[in-house]
Amino acid sequence: MSEFDQYTSDHSVLFDLDGTIIDSRIGIIDTLHGVVRALGHEPDLSIDLTWVVGPPLAELMEEVIRVYGDNRVEKAVALYRALYDKSGKFQTPVFPHMADLLRTLARSPVRIFTATSKPASLAREILRQHGLDECFDRVHGAADDDSGGEKPEMIARIMAQEGLSSARTLMIGDRRFDISGAHANRLRALGVLWGYGGEAELTEAGADLLVASPGDLAPALHGQFTALARL
Repeated sequence: MSEFDQYTSDHSVLFDLDGTIIDSRIGIIDTLHGVVRALGHEPDLSIDLTWVVGPPLAELMEEVIRVYGDNRVEKAVALYRALYDKSGKFQTPVFPHMADLLRTLARSPVRIFTATSKPASLAREILRQHGLDECFDRVHGAADDDSGGEKPEMIARIMAQEGLSSARTLMIGDRRFDISGAHANRLRALGVLWGYGGEAELTEAGADLLVASPGDLAPALHGQFTALARL
């Protein structure tokens, strides 16, 4: 038995992937450096690329290569996909305690889904590597061509397809995109501080609650579901 067994299938949680469930920073940044090299530039390793974890791929790639006076975004995206598929996707350790939480939720009536800007097929493959894909009722994300990765539209699509109630659904993520996407759909959003956005970004975005560590997430979810029940 867990604290989530008291809830029903009307309750649901949407999870971001990068920076929330998996620590994908090293794999993504190594892949970006490989793209820069493949385009004929020497990567400037002093540039902080932490911010790149979260935004849709084409959007972040445009920013990354602009530093090198390059505008070949479509080529850069194609290179990224090939390089990430070769090695980057294997550099995705799960944050401590997250696997246990997902398995606990999967055994409860609560429905859980991903809402990631990664292509859903890639997200599913990464989760499968860690034996976590079957925890989710469905893995939602961008299309294979990276379209549909904007969080407001994606969350709206998930809510409609899955028949979810905004009064019983929570969004969990580490970036402002997760918070604003949730709020655009009238969902409460929990910002996690072990990811890549940080306290200032999440606070400015209006996160309904900040969660300090993965071990604190289960009681935070319980508290937010309880708060929703009072509305």
